[in-house]
Amino acid sequence: MNTLQVALGERSYPIYIGENLLSESSLFTAHIRGKEVLIVTNETVAPLYLETVKAALSDYRVEVSILPDGEQYKTLTIMQQIFDRLLESRLSRQVTIIALGGGVIGDMAGFAAACYQRGVPFIQVPTTLLSQVDSSVGGKTAVNHPLGKNMIGAFYQPQCVLADTATLNTLDDRQFSSGLAEVIKYGLINDAEFFEWLEQNMALLVARNSAALAQAIARSCQDKATIVADDEREQGVRALLNLGHTFGHAIETGSGYGNCLHGEAIAIGMVMAADLSQRMGWLSEDKVNRIRDIMTAANLPITVPGQLSSADFMELMAVDKKVQDGQIRLVLLHDIGEAIISDDYDSHALATTLAKFTVGN
Repeated sequence: MNTLQVALGERSYPIYIGENLLSESSLFTAHIRGKEVLIVTNETVAPLYLETVKAALSDYRVEVSILPDGEQYKTLTIMQQIFDRLLESRLSRQVTIIALGGGVIGDMAGFAAACYQRGVPFIQVPTTLLSQVDSSVGGKTAVNHPLGKNMIGAFYQPQCVLADTATLNTLDDRQFSSGLAEVIKYGLINDAEFFEWLEQNMALLVARNSAALAQAIARSCQDKATIVADDEREQGVRALLNLGHTFGHAIETGSGYGNCLHGEAIAIGMVMAADLSQRMGWLSEDKVNRIRDIMTAANLPITVPGQLSSADFMELMAVDKKVQDGQIRLVLLHDIGEAIISDDYDSHALATTLAKFTVGN
């Protein structure tokens, strides 16, 4: 097992990474202060791992909330089911909520924990690659709104993150590749050495080589933990983690939540960011091609799906958490491994990039 630390003073917490951790009772009990637990999971994950986690928590009173599976269910309406279970079971402020699932479950359970009786502890148990390397770390919790992704939420840190890499064996190939997009992101924003390693080892990762996968997960989590420790509430450097996300969130919202997986949309968004960066004179054609090639090697899409137009993109991007005073702020690339936050990009260059990737142009 590899243990990393997210350094946030009194709210610091460990990330445990290893195989077959779900049955390790001590990893849970060290971070549960009361005797009540609510496990929040979904219809896909519950048959696979719920009983294992319940057995590890045999000394506790355990209640369960099983939600439908899919990004389209990441809503306030569905999150109400978590509150219903908490209240129907008369669970107190001493309850610990355990998020057992992917990014949707982690975000919803974390947001519910932030809200229930004004805040109760929660533990992240991510079961997808995307959630293990990204969404479970850093305390971002949220639900979607029809007009924008993750627009309703809170910063709320977990007690720990328990990433059992054995759960990745049950991921389908599309979900697995979706997670690789977030792994690639870390190399692009501030870790050129990692990006080169990914280029050399992507075939092993796609084949789910356990040693390569463990190394990629640990490096990704360490990169994110370092950034979160420096900027917990995204006032500065943490915004770099949004590389590709303004474009990607527009794709997710515009194509209908769940039709394009989060990592797929972010992969397309990163290619679009690279294209715009080249138009700004920062990236060479060779480096843009390297970015496109690594996405393709990871079995990720690099073209916008559906019928989104440039006008659709601009409208959707305007409803984004990174918009300030009406100006869309984008994360772009000065180089591979050197991302920047920019609101003074050339508007004509942005329009040209959108035209290249959308229909009706």
